[in-house]
Amino acid sequence: MNKPDIGDLAPQFKLPTDGEGEFELSSNNDSKIIIFFYPKDDTPGCTAEAIDFTAAKQKFADIGVQIFGMSPDPVKKHDKFKSKHDLDVTLISDEDKSTLEAYGVWVEKSMYGRKYMGVERSTFLIGEDGVIIKAWRKVKVPGHVDEVLAAANN
Repeated sequence: MNKPDIGDLAPQFKLPTDGEGEFELSSNNDSKIIIFFYPKDDTPGCTAEAIDFTAAKQKFADIGVQIFGMSPDPVKKHDKFKSKHDLDVTLISDEDKSTLEAYGVWVEKSMYGRKYMGVERSTFLIGEDGVIIKAWRKVKVPGHVDEVLAAANN
């Protein structure tokens, strides 16, 4: 499985979002897009990342960038997560993991010697033309949003 990278056309998808919405990547060509892929709603790292993106939402909006988070959690779980932490970013649900696989972020992980499949925390900046401008893989949360904002500003 090839992992999409800078200069590649971003894998297309149409998936449900929180609040009974739907998002289709191909129908969005009027702004840059950030998609941050995260493992699971309401876990410490994922919560911190979503809160950081929410805090910076206006800065991204000011430069014409929309922010979306994606995990394999169901929409109802996204709704609870957003409500609990007052999040203001759209969360996309990929329960069948087809989009996570297309972006190369559904990977084998290992913890305490046990192997399992999960989401590798990753972020993609996608241009109005649908081409990947920048990709961050194996993201560490502290300082990440500032790094993404700096890249989006160029």
